[in-house]
Amino acid sequence: MAAATTLIRDIGTLVTGDPELGEGPLGLLRRAAVLIEDGRVAWVGPDAGAPAADAAHDAGGRACLPGFVDSHSHLVFAGDRTEEFNARMSGRAYTAGGIRTTVAATRAASDAELAATLDRYVREALRQGTTTLETKSGYGLTPQEEARALRIAAARLEEVTYLGAHVAAPEYADDVAGYVDLVTGPMLDACAPHARWVDVFCERGAFDGDQARAVLTAGMARGLQPRVHANQLTYGPGVQLAVELGAASADHCTHLTDADVAALADGETVATLLPGCEFSTRAEYPDARRLLDAGVTVALSTDCNPGSSFTSSMSFCIAVAVREMGMTPDEAVWSATVGGAAALRREDVGRLRPGSRADLMLLDAPSHVHLAYRPGVPLVTDVWQGGARVVHR
Repeated sequence: MAAATTLIRDIGTLVTGDPELGEGPLGLLRRAAVLIEDGRVAWVGPDAGAPAADAAHDAGGRACLPGFVDSHSHLVFAGDRTEEFNARMSGRAYTAGGIRTTVAATRAASDAELAATLDRYVREALRQGTTTLETKSGYGLTPQEEARALRIAAARLEEVTYLGAHVAAPEYADDVAGYVDLVTGPMLDACAPHARWVDVFCERGAFDGDQARAVLTAGMARGLQPRVHANQLTYGPGVQLAVELGAASADHCTHLTDADVAALADGETVATLLPGCEFSTRAEYPDARRLLDAGVTVALSTDCNPGSSFTSSMSFCIAVAVREMGMTPDEAVWSATVGGAAALRREDVGRLRPGSRADLMLLDAPSHVHLAYRPGVPLVTDVWQGGARVVHR
């Protein structure tokens, strides 16, 4: 029996993400429609030429976008760091040491508590239009705890990252080299079966370039693909290492030399920018304009975590990127959809074209520009994920 079809019609502005289908890099279509069949996009085009379908949904002139692709988050955790945030907003600078507060709470939590927290934030993100979400371990820092986090995440999400090298575990505070041996040995053995990616925080207060290389190459030898927390707090080797090793993304990219920008432009590594982090720490924003003008592929992500960027809102990140980082609204939306998919090396999400997964949203607005034009307003009214309508208000 043929699969049921659903037609979403009377779309005011359709963002396809494919310039071959419409206007500009976003592939914009006006007065458009989308046909969904068997969880995939089967057709896009002008509303007047839409094919027949088993069911129809009238968008009422609303904008339709691909679901956001949030390629960087830390959602397997327990505890609360409100006091740290409050103190930082009163003048204390962020340092990597704050991670250890969450480590203690996470270790003390049950599997059920960690799963419930993850489920809560996945649902929260979905209500805001995020249909593809990456998340990491990194708050256990023992072989057993890191593997537990990854098992919980992998049961719920497709994109799971091993981040045993977040910071050195408290037990190894005076023996970072010993901790790297643990991360690249017994911990990797326990974690590799549950993850797609390997990551490392290459930064002052975490791991230097040689240590980061050891972590990434060990993970790659076990079949994990690399990504890097790079150049967040200071200039450093993270971006160059990411490009050299063919990492899918270098994340943060706040402090870049001309050589770093050139390496990103010449390589295939995506620069993933995380404006929620700078917003929440009063730090310097990355210069997206500099990267875009150099031809670098840029993604936007939330970096949702309990310490330095406790937001799950991609719409918020779009608005901040436009206001503070030199991006146009079109560029920010592209980076939150197509760019995020590139950071995860995915071709099936982040766009609405025939064959793409039917992950999409409607806005209570006629244009995607309203995501930056009306910051903080909950514009997402409907979300489809894999062809199923999972959010409606």
